[in-house]
Amino acid sequence: MRRRRVDGEPDDEAIADVAAVLLGGGVALLPTDTIYGLHAVAGDAEAVARVAELKGRDEGKPFVVIAASAGQLRAFGVDVPEALESLWPAPLTAVLRHGAGTVAARVPDLAWLRRLLEQSGPLVSTSANRSGEPAISTVDELPRDLADRIDIALDGGTIEGEPSTVVDFTGDQPRVLREGDPLFAQNLRKTLRISLCKT
Repeated sequence: MRRRRVDGEPDDEAIADVAAVLLGGGVALLPTDTIYGLHAVAGDAEAVARVAELKGRDEGKPFVVIAASAGQLRAFGVDVPEALESLWPAPLTAVLRHGAGTVAARVPDLAWLRRLLEQSGPLVSTSANRSGEPAISTVDELPRDLADRIDIALDGGTIEGEPSTVVDFTGDQPRVLREGDPLFAQNLRKTLRISLCKT
């Protein structure tokens, strides 16, 4: 694993470096606005399969897709409601229609990460750990056998973010599947002007 340490926000050179690795079929370990995650280009089936193998999970189980904007998600074939235009970027993962199925998607609340996504296109994103194990908060916590199979890592120090709020937008009205920050969830209800139904 090639490791780049970043003090604060990654600069344009680091972003371009990671984008090139991803577009070449690589897997990147990146700090996000929630946790450290493993990432690969969402449209690259082989790279996505590598992430699934690293995680030790069924390739049929979908990953979250992160994108630079709602427009980039629409170009990827995702049906994005207009309401999300005013909500993103935010720690909100939305379950949306994607062709005959669904996808969980997010526009991250980090400007540098959105700049990376503008270069790489949408990425699959999943916590940097094996399935069933705790997520990591520093690059040094990544197991050696996983680190040896990752192409590049941005080391942003300790990440202790909260999980995103997950809302299903595929039904007649949105449903909260997981509530993250309580204040954000409250503002979400006000913005949508409806009473979100928990499952």
